[in-house]
Amino acid sequence: MRKPIIAGNWKMNKTPAEAAELIAALKPLVKGAEAQVIVCVPAVAIPSAVKAAKGSRIKVGAQNVHYEASGAFTGEISAQMLVEAGVTYAIVGHSERRQYFAETDATVNLRARAALKAGLIPIICVGEKKEERENGYTDILVTYQTLMALHGMTEEEVKSVIIAYEPVWAIGTGLTATDEQANETIGVIRKAVAENYGRRAANAVRIQYGGSMKPNNVKGLMAQSEIDGGLIGGASLSAEDFARIVNFRE
Repeated sequence: MRKPIIAGNWKMNKTPAEAAELIAALKPLVKGAEAQVIVCVPAVAIPSAVKAAKGSRIKVGAQNVHYEASGAFTGEISAQMLVEAGVTYAIVGHSERRQYFAETDATVNLRARAALKAGLIPIICVGEKKEERENGYTDILVTYQTLMALHGMTEEEVKSVIIAYEPVWAIGTGLTATDEQANETIGVIRKAVAENYGRRAANAVRIQYGGSMKPNNVKGLMAQSEIDGGLIGGASLSAEDFARIVNFRE
């Protein structure tokens, strides 16, 4: 059985002080949770988040990681920097990074592999736009993005990564794939992993859904056979809402 994993992507929200306050409110609410709990905070909030989460079951993630160990990359942060700051996970290839900051499938792969090399667990995002789904390209696109992101990894490395299926048309729009749509597409991703890295890797890799998962739809989504968790946007900015998603069985 794959352990459920719920990660909050705070995006460009919360100052260091606000991050510590939110984590302090969240800690007692998720104390006995079955799911693995992660908060992916802005870079400047990482030290305060790590300090606030200490001694709890909450792990801290970054929202991006560079593929080089050091160099002339203004504004970027290396994997080793994140490790030494106390980060455990790093989001890679979010659609907003692809759309606004020219991330490509090739750089997503480099960033994911750099994260693994340093001991971070990458949360690799894949997903289609509205017109791509409407034209029937969803399966082809997510398969391609997945295999490009995993290129050059060993079976053991693939087992350890997290993949987040985020239909771009459902991020921040209030729209959500139906339970069945999400499960079917995540099944396509898992099939691609199985065909290229073996059934053991496919059975081990955890795949989240990340398109407007909220307290009112989490139970239906998490009841699906292929869905192992969620990458949560807006709802992760409320301790109460995020805790209700984490404690989805209650």
